[in-house]
Amino acid sequence: MGGAAALEKLVPVLLAFGGGVLLARRKTVPAEASKAFSDYAFLFAMPCYLFGNIYAGDLAALFDWQAIGGYAGTAALAVAVVAVTAVAQGMREPREVALRVMAGVQVNTAYFAVPVFITVFGTAAPIFPILLFQVCVLSLVVIALMELGRAGPDAGGPGRRLARAVGASLATPLVLACNAAIVLNLLSVHVPTVVLDGAAFVGDSASPVALFALGLHLGGLGLDVRGTTREELALIGFKCLAFPLLTWVVCGALFGVRGEWLAYLVVIAAMPTPQNLFVFAQRYDVGVELSASVVIKSSVVSLLLLPVWLQTVAS
Repeated sequence: MGGAAALEKLVPVLLAFGGGVLLARRKTVPAEASKAFSDYAFLFAMPCYLFGNIYAGDLAALFDWQAIGGYAGTAALAVAVVAVTAVAQGMREPREVALRVMAGVQVNTAYFAVPVFITVFGTAAPIFPILLFQVCVLSLVVIALMELGRAGPDAGGPGRRLARAVGASLATPLVLACNAAIVLNLLSVHVPTVVLDGAAFVGDSASPVALFALGLHLGGLGLDVRGTTREELALIGFKCLAFPLLTWVVCGALFGVRGEWLAYLVVIAAMPTPQNLFVFAQRYDVGVELSASVVIKSSVVSLLLLPVWLQTVAS
């Protein structure tokens, strides 16, 4: 895929995202409406899309264990690098370390990767194994560290809080829809065509609505480039440059991942920091301003670098 072809693939992404930014900046659509659009995409449209595609898909091809193992190894190495760097800079509070690990390693699957994959690759199914890994492993690590540093008698003991948080993560509509599709696929349970057609109809709206919502959100908040700190630059640089490069090297050279799956993993790794970072920061009262800034700026940088990564993995 050449540079021109990569840019052509991104025209729908830029149109939906840019339309949201423009309408928010002109106050034609209030930026606060982004939450309603995001909720629709995350809670309804994306689960419908993933359910239909995973149910009808080839699970053996979807769960490429070599590729998943390579990504897991890369993520473990990245977690170690970010955590060691944070500790070396004098951070001893577990919540602060966990926040930086999440900012540097976790990716925005729902609001960014899914619409990009649908537009560029024609399917978002390869994201599902990484989504499960992120929810069941990476989020578990982050939540455990956050809970270790959390104080307060009202929330119960660390074990209870951790179990409640993990249970909530596994009960999200995205994960439930994907797991339901896998079970029905494995058991060869017939799902009526009218249900699958309905899911496909709703699911087709997931990509543009999610990108439009993200544009509204960013257009309303604005972008303070001059106020970017060195730490923000380091986290954004690691997330948008170092992590995808590390994924390319580890998965390609060490795990022997080739072809489409290598492209999928590198592009997934190049996705921005998830919006959940800000949610976690507010919930655990740590680095709220840092998290908001990294989420916004990494989204912009990731979008700008996306044509480069698409051309790189296709060469």
